[in-house]
Amino acid sequence: MKALKLSLTSFLAAAMLFTSCQSTRPTADNSGTTTETSQTGTTEKKGMNKTTKGGIIGAGSGAVIGGVIGNKMGNTAAGAIIGAAVGGATGAVIGRRMDKQAEELEKSMENANVERVGEAIRINFDSGILFATNSAELSASAKQDIAKLAQTLKEYEGTNVIIEGHTDNTGSYELNQKLSERRAQSVLNYAKSVGVDGSRLQAKGYSYDQPIADNSTVAGRSQNRRVEIIIIANEEMKKAAESGQIK
Repeated sequence: MKALKLSLTSFLAAAMLFTSCQSTRPTADNSGTTTETSQTGTTEKKGMNKTTKGGIIGAGSGAVIGGVIGNKMGNTAAGAIIGAAVGGATGAVIGRRMDKQAEELEKSMENANVERVGEAIRINFDSGILFATNSAELSASAKQDIAKLAQTLKEYEGTNVIIEGHTDNTGSYELNQKLSERRAQSVLNYAKSVGVDGSRLQAKGYSYDQPIADNSTVAGRSQNRRVEIIIIANEEMKKAAESGQIK
């Protein structure tokens, strides 16, 4: 599969543009209920989207730029990815390690889209694969994929994992918020149950605040109902990469 290579400089520029044009939260309806529809049954071909490593950003400036943009973007996947970037030679080492982990994840996880973004890994699950409609209970196949993810996380220590739940805009904002939180927490709980250190895991729910497609269409709403997992280097890995303990 051909990888799409983007420079981290372009990624940062896109991120800054993103911060200036984020949409506001849609107005909730008055029904008080969610009426989430099931997925269409289509299967997307998964692929690994690799980016040019953090070495493009000068050592020292990478952490500063990443921190500033990460803070500005707040609690979003893009903000976490950029905020965790260190750049320079250290970022290049982290990038190579993330390459290896992402390759293993792509081979082992049947129902997820695995991307390499900056110095991080992003995994996208269609929520219809993980859960029944309006449910936060993991399906049997979802547990298999999360177990495979957990195995890789245990093999590749030195990372933190952010688990994000997202919904479409069908139904009230508040109930979608609760559903997104419960789904993210279900993934976290199962990862812990199969041996991942809970201190590495964080679950967040975003209701329909962060659509990736048009919520006015059936196909768009299907894409927006998802769970994203972001894997970033923790301070331990950053220090090990800087000191040369990992290559």
